[in-house]
Amino acid sequence: MKIAAVGAGRMGRGIALAFAYAGHEVALVDLKPRDDWHQLRADAIAEMRASLATLAELGAMAADAVPRIMHRIRLYAEPEAGVLRHAEIIFEAVPETLEAKGSAFARICELAAPDAVLASTTSTILVTDLVPLVTRPKRLLNAHWLNPAYLIPLVELSVHPRTSAEVVDKVRRLLEDAGKVPVVCGPTPGYIVPRLQALIMNEAARMVEEGAASAEDIDKATRYGLGLRFAAIGVIEFIDYGGNDILYYASDYLSRTVSAERYTAPQNVQRLMHEGHLGLKTGQGFYDYRSRDTRAYRKDVLERTLGELRQSGLFRPPR
Repeated sequence: MKIAAVGAGRMGRGIALAFAYAGHEVALVDLKPRDDWHQLRADAIAEMRASLATLAELGAMAADAVPRIMHRIRLYAEPEAGVLRHAEIIFEAVPETLEAKGSAFARICELAAPDAVLASTTSTILVTDLVPLVTRPKRLLNAHWLNPAYLIPLVELSVHPRTSAEVVDKVRRLLEDAGKVPVVCGPTPGYIVPRLQALIMNEAARMVEEGAASAEDIDKATRYGLGLRFAAIGVIEFIDYGGNDILYYASDYLSRTVSAERYTAPQNVQRLMHEGHLGLKTGQGFYDYRSRDTRAYRKDVLERTLGELRQSGLFRPPR
C-alpha cells in the first residue's frame, strides 16, 4: 500500500517512521511554501535517524537497520506534492487549527486519487468538523496516534456516520500489518485515551495541590499499581473482574466526601448494580461471562499480570 504523510512535523515524522519500520515506503510531504525547506528537511532526517539510533542503543533493533529504514522515507516539498496522487492512504498531520486543516485538505483533495483514504491525525478537532473540508467525506476518518507514534501501538480511529466501512477496514488492516493496535470510536471529544487520561492527570494534580500525597508517591502509585494493573486488564474489564458493586460503593463514598460532580457513578453502573449484574461473579456485567470457563479466564488475567510484573522487573520468586 502506498502511504503518504502530509506535514513534516513531529507527528508526520513519527508516522513515517512507524510504517518504514514495518517495511513500507512512505512519502513525507510538506505542503507549506517555505524558504527554509532544506533546513526543515535536514532537521526531519536528523530527528528520525536519531530516534532509530536510540532504539538500536536500547537493543530494540540492530544498528545496521537504521539506514535501511531511513531509505524507505522520502521527503517532498510543496512543488513536488504531486506525489500524493500515487498514495492509497494519506495521513494529514498539519497544525491543530481548522484554518491549517482546511488549507491542507484543499490541496490534498486537489491532488489525491479519488479513492484515496484521508486520515487526519488531529487530537482535538472532531471528524464531523472536518467533513466540510473534503470532497469525498466517505473516504475520511480521524486516526489519532499517541506519541511517540513509531513506538506506541495504539491508534484511535474516529469515524463519522458517512465514513465507508471499507475505508475503516482498510485502515485497520494497514495499521495491524504495521504492528499497531487500532480501536474505533465515534466522533466524540477526546477519543478514548485522552478523555480518560485527562481525568486521571487532573485528579493527580489536585491531590498534589491538596497535599494528599507527594508528586513522587503519586507517580509510584501510578506506575506500580494503577498503570501496571491496567496494562494487564482493560478498564471496563477491570470493573467486571473486581465487581461492579465495588465501583458503585466507592463512587458513592467519593461523591459524598470528595466531589459529587467528579465521582457520582454513571447511569449504567447504577443500573447494573440494581439489576444484580455485578460482573464475573454473577455471570453478567459489561461483558457476558455465562459461557466462559471462569477458572481459565481468571488464570489468563493472572498470567497477564505476571507478565507485566516480569517485564517491569518487579516479579520476585518465593524465598
